[in-house]
Amino acid sequence: MKIKLFDSELKIMEILWEQGDVPAIKIVEILKEKIGWKMSTTYTVIKKCIEKGAIERINPKFICRAFITKEQAREYETTELINKMYGGSANILVTSILGNKKLTSEEIEQLKQMINDLQ
Repeated sequence: MKIKLFDSELKIMEILWEQGDVPAIKIVEILKEKIGWKMSTTYTVIKKCIEKGAIERINPKFICRAFITKEQAREYETTELINKMYGGSANILVTSILGNKKLTSEEIEQLKQMINDLQ
């Protein structure tokens, strides 16, 4: 499932991915404490997530359930990044990442193993 999530929507999704099904009012409480959001802001963002198909609303008590996994969201965002910044080339992305970082022998071996697993 390909759904573009904005930073505000990811805040809601992180709660659901960590805690599972959560009443909307609990999400309000969590985000009020963590980042100072008002109830209206939280409900607006939840509504946007529902409209996009990222969250399912379960009644009664307005329970929110993540309709997409964290892995699906990561995959979409990674594909968007590769397409937008690297012309669709994962090779250029990896080269860019590795060119700016010193890797330990262990990290190099892990990368080699991942590449071997892809073959």
